[in-house]
Amino acid sequence: MSRHDDQRLLDILAAAEAIASHTRRGGLEDGLVFDAVRVRLIEIGDAVKAIDPAVLAHESTIPWVDVAGMRDHLAHRYFDTAHSIVQATVTDDLPPLVAAVRRLLDQMCADPSG
Repeated sequence: MSRHDDQRLLDILAAAEAIASHTRRGGLEDGLVFDAVRVRLIEIGDAVKAIDPAVLAHESTIPWVDVAGMRDHLAHRYFDTAHSIVQATVTDDLPPLVAAVRRLLDQMCADPSG
């Protein structure tokens, strides 16, 4: 069964909330927290890859290609992923991404035809 763009956007919000929950429990120096956050960032990248680029184009300030690229790095080059990069992603990049996803969802609700 195929998932729709709005479902993928909700997946991103759920993953971001899970990341916030994990980091409230401990820092990324805790291996379990780091792994949990890494998996959720991979989920975000997977969701982004599955969303119609025309939808993402409405939030052009977000580097969607980089989000997808981060997913690939975390999934395939996990052995050389610096904690500082993941921390910067969570601290600096995730909040504007979440805000953009919320705006996209608001637009979809305002215009259900797409």
